[in-house]
Amino acid sequence: MLRAQQKGDAFRKKGMLEKAITAYEMTYSTDPENARNTYNLACAYALTHRVEKAFTYLDRALKKDSTLWVLADNDLRALTSDQRWIAIEKRQLAKQQLKNPDYARLLLRVIMKDQAFDYQLDMAKAQFAKTGEVPHWYYPIAAQKKKITTENFMELKKLLKKYGWPRYDQVGKLAADAPLLVINHHPEDSVRVAYLPMVKKACESEQGSCLEYAKIYDRILVNQGKEQWYGMQFRYGSNRQLEPFPVADPSSVDARRKAIGLEPLAVYLKRKINFKWTIPQE
Repeated sequence: MLRAQQKGDAFRKKGMLEKAITAYEMTYSTDPENARNTYNLACAYALTHRVEKAFTYLDRALKKDSTLWVLADNDLRALTSDQRWIAIEKRQLAKQQLKNPDYARLLLRVIMKDQAFDYQLDMAKAQFAKTGEVPHWYYPIAAQKKKITTENFMELKKLLKKYGWPRYDQVGKLAADAPLLVINHHPEDSVRVAYLPMVKKACESEQGSCLEYAKIYDRILVNQGKEQWYGMQFRYGSNRQLEPFPVADPSSVDARRKAIGLEPLAVYLKRKINFKWTIPQE
């Protein structure tokens, strides 16, 4: 039944959610203890807004799951207006030993909003890469995404004012990186520039993601028409495939990445966008 689960993952990636559900259900019928498959089935039902089914399988998938990712997974966003979601938040947070679980809960909600519509936008990107045409339904979704991003940033500012800059040792790694995601995705570069010192400090003190710091720093440079420093920002090339924006002093980029704990650029680009980086490193 592993093959059926893999088929489900492939169908989901292509946007074929009904076929994905059928494949996941097939695996569940013979392997109900497969938590990953059960979780993916819950996500597929949530993406199709079949809330009852989604909650049924999600509850089963989380019985032995102590992580917090479920509270930030935008695939499940359709469930968050239901009172049962609050119970899931409380249950998962209780499995952790966080100094400030209330702040963690609010930050995880911010992350989920930040990732809103990402599944649908990924489908639009895939269609563009295949046909060279932007699907018409991309535009209203992108407009709604921009609105959510702006509102989410205002909510984040309120949280930062009330609780201060989050730290790994207070709210956990996932929740503490909420500001970095929201700041990176904000439409205004002035926001990234204003918060960059705090993002850098969090990275250097090992209380924030250096990966997200690198993304933010590179995005500022690219938007200013400069070469990026860590190789974290991408564009569509002439073949409609993603490629990195030009990198400053590319033969030493791995040394810069290593200094903040990042993997070699070739490894990152191959995994992230299936791009072959061939520039020899010093």
